[in-house]
Amino acid sequence: MQYALRPLSVSELLDRTFTFYRNHFVLFLGIAALPNLLPLVLSLALIVARPSSLNFVFLIVSTILTGFMYFVMAALSQGATIIAVSRIQLDQPASIGESFSAIRHRLGGLVLLSLNVGIRVGLGCLLLLVPGIILGLMYALAVPVFVLEERGGSASLSRSSQLTKGHRGRIFLIYFLLIVLAVIISLVWQAPMTTALVLGGIRSPESVVWYQVASQFAGLLTRSLVGPVMTIALALMYYDERVRKEAFDLEHMMRQIDGLKPAAPTA
Repeated sequence: MQYALRPLSVSELLDRTFTFYRNHFVLFLGIAALPNLLPLVLSLALIVARPSSLNFVFLIVSTILTGFMYFVMAALSQGATIIAVSRIQLDQPASIGESFSAIRHRLGGLVLLSLNVGIRVGLGCLLLLVPGIILGLMYALAVPVFVLEERGGSASLSRSSQLTKGHRGRIFLIYFLLIVLAVIISLVWQAPMTTALVLGGIRSPESVVWYQVASQFAGLLTRSLVGPVMTIALALMYYDERVRKEAFDLEHMMRQIDGLKPAAPTA
């Protein structure tokens, strides 16, 4: 199925996001879920080992390392998802293996970029929240730029600021709607477990092993089901901004026409 490159309204962009997700559900679910399996196994091992006599410092260090692994795997999943969205948008074949292979050599830079953005936005949020939101909107397209244009970290930040300028209000609206969706889905997973704890008279869920294990699997489901939606929307916003500001739709059309021209006859 071919998706036309053209300026999209907020409702059209959201509609295309869910159309991509629905039509390629297995592709995006696989890209989101596979990188999280190893951190999940480590988290479950820590939960089982916690009641034992393992050194407390070892548990703290293991927890930090597991959290960092989740962060790295999230960056890998996001980068691969952007590759897949780009190929689908440009009417090219996309697969789980090819998407991971295309981003693998740039994973280190992608992790550093994500940390850079996270630190900047986090520090901005400490300053009465508003600066953090502004920075988050400015750098919303830094990862798609880094992945699809193969720029450096600083260049990706500058490029994102340029692309989002003048349209950050619509980016905020899309962010807001998708975050609300993620919160609702998270509550759907958590509600049955919380109800079971209340009925069982348990006041501290952290002490119940089965609750911790169930929470880990619920987190995996939430990340796998909801995570791709936000990333798909970001990738589509990247193309939408390029179409609006750089006539990328015409550029892409001319490339396709040039590709269809017969080769010049040789002497």
